[in-house]
Amino acid sequence: MGHEEAGGTVPGPERADADADTTSAATETAATAAARLKERLYATITMISVVIGLGASEHVNAAGAAATVLTAAVGLWLATLVADQQAHRVVHGRLATGTELRHMLWIGSPLLLSAVGPLILIGSAALGVMGLETALYAAAGVSVASLFGWGWYGGIRMGSGAALAMLAGALDAAIGLAVAIVKALAGH
Repeated sequence: MGHEEAGGTVPGPERADADADTTSAATETAATAAARLKERLYATITMISVVIGLGASEHVNAAGAAATVLTAAVGLWLATLVADQQAHRVVHGRLATGTELRHMLWIGSPLLLSAVGPLILIGSAALGVMGLETALYAAAGVSVASLFGWGWYGGIRMGSGAALAMLAGALDAAIGLAVAIVKALAGH
């Protein structure tokens, strides 16, 4: 009879709004995932430098190493939260509250995850499973391996072949390790 589609609905503003909402939600979800991953990668690189610095220290024990790792992760998280809140105040002229604040906390939460692996390995050293220096360097190795994994996965997601994905992973791991070593040598 009219201009109906096969599904029996007529395209209209309601359909266009629903499509725009779906696209907007998908974009926001992708942007949130990217922001959380960025925080995780940044914290991983920072944690590599922390554990390398601890491993090179002559006077560190398991409790001190655990406290340093935990303090570094919490410090990064708090610094990010303060910076996000300050940026929000400058841009919007008010504090972030409610949903905005929860979003900030959600985005920054992967910063805390960077301490989990090193703390498990430090705990195993405290239990005598391995030496503390070995645990600290193993934590750095695991973190470098995770950078490789994320780089490889990014290469695969971009449609690169396996060889280019491996190269992307190797480059990410090398860059992360180089940045961490420079930070550790500089005493940061």
